[in-house]
Amino acid sequence: MTRTGGEQGSILIPTGFDPGSYSCVRSLARRGVHTIVASEFENVPASASRFCDETIRIPPPDDDLLAYRDALLGIAARRDVRTIVPLRPHDPYLFSKYHEEFERYVSLVTPPFETLTTVHDRLHLAEAAEHAGVPVPETRSLDDIEVWDAELIVKSRYNILTDEYVESFAPSESKVVKHVKHVSPGEEPDRDAICEEMGHVPIVQEYVRSSDEYVFGALYDHGEPLGTFQHRQIRGNSYTGGGGVYRESVSIPALEAVGRTLLDSLDWHGLACIEYMKDANTGEFVLTEINPRLWQSLPCAVRTGADFPYYYWQQAMGLSELIEPTYRVGVGSHLLYGELGYLLSVLREDSSLVERPSLPATIREILSSCYEMPYFDTVRIDDPQPFFRGVRHVLTKNRWYGRRVRQTQRR
Repeated sequence: MTRTGGEQGSILIPTGFDPGSYSCVRSLARRGVHTIVASEFENVPASASRFCDETIRIPPPDDDLLAYRDALLGIAARRDVRTIVPLRPHDPYLFSKYHEEFERYVSLVTPPFETLTTVHDRLHLAEAAEHAGVPVPETRSLDDIEVWDAELIVKSRYNILTDEYVESFAPSESKVVKHVKHVSPGEEPDRDAICEEMGHVPIVQEYVRSSDEYVFGALYDHGEPLGTFQHRQIRGNSYTGGGGVYRESVSIPALEAVGRTLLDSLDWHGLACIEYMKDANTGEFVLTEINPRLWQSLPCAVRTGADFPYYYWQQAMGLSELIEPTYRVGVGSHLLYGELGYLLSVLREDSSLVERPSLPATIREILSSCYEMPYFDTVRIDDPQPFFRGVRHVLTKNRWYGRRVRQTQRR
């Protein structure tokens, strides 16, 4: 710890290996806010930053959601802590469900629980989007699929599994399911195996062949937008999709319209990251999902001038009128160790619907874009350690690296 409280107070940043946490730390510390990084891991990139003022170990939310909640409440009870940033999938769920408990100590910006559950449940979200007139893929429960005669995607029904959504879960249990299964026409998957793997009955969506993928980020105050942002995703965690690891800021009126229409219809309050696909056939922006928190590609937004961590702080502190929402278009940013993950997906992953790109072409594209747009999420000359921690994490979690290490040790 380097300070006992910032000029404006302290902000709690709970994180795992969320890339956006570094942007939060850097942005807020530079504005005189004392930054507290809380994690179950010792080696998260954000805690290595010279802008991180304090680190605290907390229980992992996947092991015991209520213990994680209580740990956050314990830190929130400190006099200097003013608010908590929602970065992990568990955070908006806890902040909304236990709003009164958290509001005893800190000011939060979170949607009402009824609204949050509509967004968390992708079946209900699809219904809400249709009602608002926003394009959305046909979405059904796995139990309702009788004929497998189209290109389909099987994925989790919920952003996060908890006892609120899955009867078999205890209040302390939670799980984030990111498995996505691509199904070709005529291929009937093993329903029981899928449900066992995912821990619930998932949804099935029509596969939309897209020309591009986009993110519409926003911060709302009871139905009124305080700031919005758009980027085009050029590469994700995997060649089949996932969170963006290389993106460029854009400003497209039609994307702004569908993003605002959906959030306006929900009378949204707080942060929202909406993922869209541009239908290759119709040109429409088709809804994928909403994440009610700060997003993986946040560093791109901050670099362009859309400083959502500080916007969130201002709103939580009752200073919404001071938010100046603006950003530069055509600015790209790479999560450099995420680019490594994308490259590994080309080597290791398979999809029946998405053609695997050429490895040499992928390498050329990554190197070319890094040369043409040399801006990186965590590579900073004045603060190098977060990047090295991120690389180490990506290498360690890939089994090929572990095998290489063991082989080396035997020599």
